[in-house]
Amino acid sequence: MSVNIEGYQKLKFDLSASHVELVAVSKTKPNEDILALYNLGQRVFGENYVQELVDKQASLPTDIQWHFIGHLQSNKVKYIAPFVHLIHGVDSEKLIQEINKQGAKHHRVIDCLLQIHIASEETKFGFDGPEIHEFLNSGRLVNYSHVRIRGLMGMASFTNNTSVLSKEFEGLRFIFEKAQPAFTHGQFNILSMGMSSDYALAIEKGSTMVRIGSLLFGARNYTK
Repeated sequence: MSVNIEGYQKLKFDLSASHVELVAVSKTKPNEDILALYNLGQRVFGENYVQELVDKQASLPTDIQWHFIGHLQSNKVKYIAPFVHLIHGVDSEKLIQEINKQGAKHHRVIDCLLQIHIASEETKFGFDGPEIHEFLNSGRLVNYSHVRIRGLMGMASFTNNTSVLSKEFEGLRFIFEKAQPAFTHGQFNILSMGMSSDYALAIEKGSTMVRIGSLLFGARNYTK
């Protein structure tokens, strides 16, 4: 087991002062590592791969809130629709349509975050600013009664350049604030940005939810 217990406890203390929610990114990690944090009180875990998430959900405590944080293909939504707590990377209206369809089948309203493309890398997914505002202002969201948009998420560039990261986080915060009037009752209140290497800066720029993996679990393990 490679869980950084001391690091977890310090992180939770720091985040509680900022009222920021921690998603412990447990992709490729064994159940015993997840249970180590679960036994310390962690209930929110994030996974990137559908089959791995399905397997873990079936074998771990039922009060875990599973977040799907990877790139989600439409044909895989049906596998996680019965139980997923929050889908982070909703990057197209086509995907919203499928999530809505599967939510209806399971008599659920599925919470989602719209992914915004903020990074310089072309490999990242997501809406851009004009696309998201067109969608939210179009009125089409009312067609998806089994989807609840809770906020936005974004993945910054893979860089140590804090000026680049600051600009990207600030841009996402601007889009988030501009989108809020399209929603009522305070349901649009999650801004998911920041990972192990840049979460402190992300919080400074307005993040309300951070996705932390290697800081808690060590390097990823891709061997089976």
